[in-house]
Amino acid sequence: MHAQMNADPARPQTATGRSAAAAVYRERLSPSLWTLLSAAVAAPMVSLVFVPLDSTVALLAGLAVGAALVGSLVLAAPVIEVRGGELRVGRAHIPVRMLGEASGAVGDEAREVRGPGLPRTAWHLLRPGIDGIVRVRVIDQRDPVDEWIFSTRTPDRVIAAIRRSQRA
Repeated sequence: MHAQMNADPARPQTATGRSAAAAVYRERLSPSLWTLLSAAVAAPMVSLVFVPLDSTVALLAGLAVGAALVGSLVLAAPVIEVRGGELRVGRAHIPVRMLGEASGAVGDEAREVRGPGLPRTAWHLLRPGIDGIVRVRVIDQRDPVDEWIFSTRTPDRVIAAIRRSQRA
């Protein structure tokens, strides 16, 4: 393994040769195993529809539909990413300099925030089957959204990545 030259001195590289602007944190909010199994159950149902035509066609159609459903659920799952001075949650993004204090919650506290405690002025991305949440205040006075609330499996890591990015 040889060392790579840093072509851009404004972007220092890590030992692996990646730019320091690479993702500080990245998490895909994949569906739960039960959701994927429920989608996969469609395969035998589709196969049964095509059995009167031909058993080979039925098998192929069932496999294709099952794989397409499971694949689309996984690929369409939103991603949380802190990279390049920006927090990205799904398709939404905001510069970390516009964010205030972040806090995390799990268990009963997270259920309260996801339910009756969800502020009407908050932007949110909540996924079933993912217990943890992160709340981040938005300090931009022009933004009509007061805070971001989103699901994550590791609230502490997301908060730490936001803080690191704010300090950088």
